[in-house]
Amino acid sequence: MKYNFDQIINRENTNSTKWDPDTLKEMFGTSDILPFWVADMDFKVADPIVDAVVKRAEHGIYGYATRTDSYFDAIINWTRNRFKWDIEKEWIEYTPGVVPAINFILQAFTKPGDKVLIQEPVYYPFKRSINNNNLKVVNSPLKYDGEKYEIDFVDLEEKIKDQDIKIFILCNPHNPVGKVWDKEDLIKIGNLCLENDVLVVSDEIHNDLVYSGNTHTMFASISEKFAMNSITCTAPSKTFNLAGMQASNIIIPNPKLMEEYRQVLEKHNISGQNPLSIVALEAAYNYGEEWLEELLIYLEGNIEFIFNYLIEHLPKAKFIKPEGTYLAWVDLREYEMNGERLEKTIIEKGKVAFDGGTWFGENGEGFIRINFACPRSLLEEGLSRLVNAVNRL
Repeated sequence: MKYNFDQIINRENTNSTKWDPDTLKEMFGTSDILPFWVADMDFKVADPIVDAVVKRAEHGIYGYATRTDSYFDAIINWTRNRFKWDIEKEWIEYTPGVVPAINFILQAFTKPGDKVLIQEPVYYPFKRSINNNNLKVVNSPLKYDGEKYEIDFVDLEEKIKDQDIKIFILCNPHNPVGKVWDKEDLIKIGNLCLENDVLVVSDEIHNDLVYSGNTHTMFASISEKFAMNSITCTAPSKTFNLAGMQASNIIIPNPKLMEEYRQVLEKHNISGQNPLSIVALEAAYNYGEEWLEELLIYLEGNIEFIFNYLIEHLPKAKFIKPEGTYLAWVDLREYEMNGERLEKTIIEKGKVAFDGGTWFGENGEGFIRINFACPRSLLEEGLSRLVNAVNRL
């Protein structure tokens, strides 16, 4: 392999949210802790991205930047080559992150008191964004039988039909459970939403991080009707470890929806983009595929490592191998049902930081989310600390 994902890179004093002592103390009550929480990688990005950013930085002028055809072509070509979906330049809007985009979408297409549907356990900024915009959360929980997660279509249909839902935020691949929804499930969702005039907001930020035996289908690519009733959120941030560049691709084929979305961006004066993020995105999509393919192989190795380590050291833990994302969702309820006590013990006794399952909703209690996008030696140390903590329960 060309890239060395085993390399330990010191991220201290780099303004890293994940590793910053003050942030860790604020989030977990202590800075003396090994972090596996916020979803960025502890890997150096692909060489072509570094080269492009360094070259642009050496120019020495960092004035207002504009997106040219090469920027849009990079996104269009990547989407076509990876997902067989032909999108157009006019469908793509820049926003500095998918979470800000979701907030802007909620502001554009709802009014205070409207209802927005999510499927917990799910990425917690969804609920926060809904609440912050004075909207009402409707939860259709995923079904979990101890071996797999599925959509509860009986519950989903009942809530979509009876609760006057305005927007359905779909997470695919699903964070934190790692499920890649198949085309049949997406068609059921799409038809339900069309029949009940519900706008689908499809968060597909992890769409490139899908493992062997699984295929990601972009929701809007399934049919023109679905495309016209949806907004797709993607970004190079998770794929290429560029979260700090703050560049996302919000794809809106419906011109009326695009116009309304842009009106909200205008109100917030969202237009200019970091010049370094422009060249980073272009380099990633144009020249980063080799790095990504090697990364996926390494991450699959990390999945197997977690699976085998837990079998040996925490045999009552349940770990469903993720189909996508670099996030492990581990069920520890056989050791401790009380999520608050579990999370506190892991922090205080294990000196390790994971996302607590309760962050993702009530049905996440007794679970933890582990970010395994890190060198395997670091992952082993984190799992060792987890085992030591759980064995004290």
